[in-house]
Amino acid sequence: MGKTILTVDDSRTMRDMLKLALSGAGHTVVQAEDGVHGVEVLAASPMVDVIITDINMPRMDGYGFIEHVRRKSSHKGTPILVLTTESEPAKKLRARDAGATGWIVKPFDPEKLLAAIRRVSP
Repeated sequence: MGKTILTVDDSRTMRDMLKLALSGAGHTVVQAEDGVHGVEVLAASPMVDVIITDINMPRMDGYGFIEHVRRKSSHKGTPILVLTTESEPAKKLRARDAGATGWIVKPFDPEKLLAAIRRVSP
């Protein structure tokens, strides 16, 4: 059964690639262009099963977005996968400390991304 997945990334190309891969696998995709927009989308569409977010974005970066999501009681348990070009262990640790569930480095392999989604939200 398909999930509703929120993708948060300032790159339109990346959002389009994610939508193509995820909707092709039967998921419903909701998109946001940065952390602030992601917060707005979650407020309007609270039934999100999984969140995929970038780290480096304007207005509100991925860390701030994750922290905000984790403060909301309705999304404390929602799996959050970080999809970013960053690969430094310190940044990965910071994301985990903020509440991220998993970490994937761009460019992403669609099958590995779908496997990660199944792993965090069976």
